[in-house]
Parts: sequence; structure tokens; C-alpha cells
Amino acid sequence: MKKPLSILTILVIMILFSPAIHAEEDIYQFKVKTIQGQEKNLSEYKGKVLLIVNTASKCGFTPQYDSLEKLYEKYRDKGFEVLAFPANNFMHQEPGNDEEIEKFCNLRFHIHFPLFSKIDVKGKQIHPLYQYLTTQPGFSGPITWNFNKFLISPEGKVIARFGTKVEPLSDEIGQKIEAALPVKK
Repeated sequence: MKKPLSILTILVIMILFSPAIHAEEDIYQFKVKTIQGQEKNLSEYKGKVLLIVNTASKCGFTPQYDSLEKLYEKYRDKGFEVLAFPANNFMHQEPGNDEEIEKFCNLRFHIHFPLFSKIDVKGKQIHPLYQYLTTQPGFSGPITWNFNKFLISPEGKVIARFGTKVEPLSDEIGQKIEAALPVKK
């Protein structure tokens, strides 16, 4: 005669096979759209340190684009990338479409780092990447404003989070980047 499954056994089975428990372990399984509308796998950045930033063109912190470009220029040859995600979630400070955003960034700041299609970084329509970033242990919490920053290790894990007021060229960010850069062989 077979014994019925105990409640504990059922719970263990549910936990083992629950998709929420086995949520993405790094950022590399996410796909995003470039500002030109092309799909890009974040796995293409595997092995690099990333600074992921939600941006806006009509914000008091918009001049951080210039600092982000300088940071990118300083570390890009050492395995570092800035990934900018325009978002219109705060007081409609990114009202333009992708073409307008790209034109603004290129003309005003001459950026060379990757710029992605406009997304939502909070609310019901939050992009899956930002859903993941804002729920990581030790770094969780909603995006509070434009130019929040997440530092990602070469293994695709969140290793630091910086608020809007932390300047991209600050020692705080620079030291964390330098500590995370891949070792040259």
C-alpha cells in the first residue's frame, strides 16, 4: 500500500520547482532594445563591469550624461560599460521618442556608451530588467528618481547601488568600479 505524500514533501517539491525561487541569477538572460530598436542580449556584456543607469533628458541631473561619458572613456578599455535606459517615470522628464532621445544625447553630450530604448523603471509596466535589479538582496527598493545607478560585476550580479545625487565621477563609484574590473591575464 502506498503512503500519501506528506505536507512537508509537497512543500519541498513546490519550492524546488517554483519559478519564483529559481528566478534569474544574473542579468545575462535579459533582452533589451537598443535606441535604434534592435534586440540585444545582455549576455553580450558577460565578463564586463556594467553601470546601469535610468536617464532623462529634461531633469536637473541630466548633466550626469557628461560625467557618465567621461567615466566610460576612463574605463572602457579595461572591461567597463555604461548602459543607459531612458525612462519617463518621474514628472515626465523624458517625453521624447527614441529618435529624439538619441539625437539629444549625441548633440548635447556626444555619448559613445550604449543607449537603449525608453522603458519603465517602476510601476505596473516596469521592465523585467529593472524588476530584477530592484529586488536584489542588499540593493532592493524602488527607483527613486532619474539617474539611479546599479554596478554589475563581470559575473552579472548587482554589487553596488547609487542614488541620483551620487556623481558618476565620484570616488565612491570609481573605487567600486576599479575593485570589480576584470583582471587582465
